[in-house]
Amino acid sequence: MTDLAVVKAMMPYFTENYGNASSTHDFGMKAKIALGDARHVIAKAIFAKDDEIYFTSGGTESNNLALKGVAVAEAMRVGKAMKAKKDSKNEFKNHIITTKVEHACVLNSCKWLEEMGFVVTYLDVDSEGFVDLKDLEKAITKKTLLVSIIHGNNEIGSVYNLEEIGAICKKKGVLFHTDACQTFTKVPINVVKMHVDLMTLNSHKIHGPKGVGALFVRKGIELMPILHGGGHEKGLRSGTENISGIVGFAEAVKLAKSSHVKDMVKLRDMFIDEVLGAVPDAILNGPRDRKGGENRLCNNVNISFPVNGTMIGDYLGFAGICTSKGSACASNEKGELSHVLKAIGRTDKEIKNTIRFGLSRFTTKKELQETIKVLLKSLEKVRKSRYSY
Repeated sequence: MTDLAVVKAMMPYFTENYGNASSTHDFGMKAKIALGDARHVIAKAIFAKDDEIYFTSGGTESNNLALKGVAVAEAMRVGKAMKAKKDSKNEFKNHIITTKVEHACVLNSCKWLEEMGFVVTYLDVDSEGFVDLKDLEKAITKKTLLVSIIHGNNEIGSVYNLEEIGAICKKKGVLFHTDACQTFTKVPINVVKMHVDLMTLNSHKIHGPKGVGALFVRKGIELMPILHGGGHEKGLRSGTENISGIVGFAEAVKLAKSSHVKDMVKLRDMFIDEVLGAVPDAILNGPRDRKGGENRLCNNVNISFPVNGTMIGDYLGFAGICTSKGSACASNEKGELSHVLKAIGRTDKEIKNTIRFGLSRFTTKKELQETIKVLLKSLEKVRKSRYSY
């Protein structure tokens, strides 16, 4: 849900301050100031410079802009050099490295780039969803342009060590992009220490409004816009800025506290312990983190049950408990099995019987205890059903 304090901060930008930040009149100037203030808040939260933050419509657009923008800029660089007959030995860096557990918008962007002539390496992951960094290092060649690895996995909660990955990319001289939509404000981020060149952020994962996000682009990196228009956001992302959404995004960042994370970790671990204790043949997907949220998202619980997961989800839904079968960011119309769970070695049956529970800073212990009661009753009903598997 969107925090009510966020809604309150947004309201003036729907009414009395409803100006276009590109306009020179008084209303436009007020919008421009609000835009600059929000940019500063988000930049400061990740130790970036204000002019390295570009606002978008959300994580999907930011990821598309990062991957396609870098790739097309490289292709144009080489094309211009060839046209001018300069540096005939100019090497076209057409290799991109990512993982098999990325968000669908990254994987589909990579597929599109493959159709455009780029070569993509999809790294395997272990049973907890982590890439072997030796495999990453071996995969990098002289043709490698970009490495794109998610910070916190949206399905199974695995949190990567970006400092280690960034150090490898810096040593090898390749660009490093990460999708930090799930980790922003939940895991400490410092783009300087992490050697990140591009970082995707969004608003609604931190109780801000939907439909607004940002892309951090380290100064000096060339990106080709994927939207062409009036040249907003310094020409990188044309389109009238969503001032109310951007203000709400910044307000959500201001409201985020490390104490919220600690509280969610405690509730997450209590939930996992009680469910696995009561259902010993259930499987937790992703790392079992007992270190206080270091390698698993504080708000993620993903469990494969020994009986029909669809029926369990339905029973929970009837009780007003919202869960997910896969990624909420992808359409369920095709009925495709989770590519993330496949990558970590789950069988088709285990994938079909998997449910993801998401916590927030508004989740209470009482709510989780009630969820556990309903879950265990639902499991019992499903076991007795003729459709239990």
